[in-house]
Amino acid sequence: MTLGSQILQYVISGISVGSIYALVALGFNIIYNTTGIINFAQGEFVMLGGMIAASLVGIFSVPLPVAFLLAVLIVTAAGALFERLAIQPLKNPSVLVLIIITIAGSILFKGIAMFIWGKQTYFLRSFSGDIPINIFGATVLPQTIWILGITAVVVVLLNVFFNFTLIGKAMRAVSSNRMAASLVGINVKKMVLFSFALSAAIGAVGGVIITPIALMDYERGAMLALKGFAAAVLGGIGNFHGAIVAGLLLGVLEALGSGLISSHYKDALALMILLLVLFLKPSGMFGSAQVSKLKEF
Repeated sequence: MTLGSQILQYVISGISVGSIYALVALGFNIIYNTTGIINFAQGEFVMLGGMIAASLVGIFSVPLPVAFLLAVLIVTAAGALFERLAIQPLKNPSVLVLIIITIAGSILFKGIAMFIWGKQTYFLRSFSGDIPINIFGATVLPQTIWILGITAVVVVLLNVFFNFTLIGKAMRAVSSNRMAASLVGINVKKMVLFSFALSAAIGAVGGVIITPIALMDYERGAMLALKGFAAAVLGGIGNFHGAIVAGLLLGVLEALGSGLISSHYKDALALMILLLVLFLKPSGMFGSAQVSKLKEF
């Protein structure tokens, strides 16, 4: 394989993984724009989506499309339940308290996953086979095409949701001004519930589509959350389009660094990029001094 083919291979691999980082970053932004907090349990939603789908298919022989749908629904319910039990009962909590609660939620979800599935790694079969496709000397797995296609569909559906549905417009109103939204009759607490449910659903989708090529275990959520948060910050926290671009960029840089330098730096690269962005441009590549809101979606 020539150097050009190797680099193309790394870029393709990076884009597929970066799509998952973008989905995680979108989940971060949805909750941030509605509540002003960073939900550090977002990575666990990805992990739960992959683990549930793998269990339904591998243990209970559920058809893959049905397992996909059930995994997303179950994780969506878990996200909504988490908000109802841990966030909604609090009366005027500070942002710091809410962030600590999400960290505790992440630890809780991880503990539950370890109790249910143990410490072994779980596998989910590819959506349409494992015969690679050759592109200019690089190989593309069919699952990579599924990842890119489903990620694109999620982005399009989110655009439609926030721009053309009443709930989406209400969530945008809450993100712009919670008090004004409340005064015109929008149920702010319900919008917060929807934001947690929607972010959990997006995380579950990412977990299901990445498991066939990256496998899944109970510890994967924390690292996915770190890299998704890095993508959210890199793109400008609260900026949806920035999160997508930054997630893809982060995945490509990670793959290139791992392939051309050393795989030992793979996980450290996201943290280094996060620290560098926070030091040089805290608002991110596409952010401004005033953080972008849902209205920019």
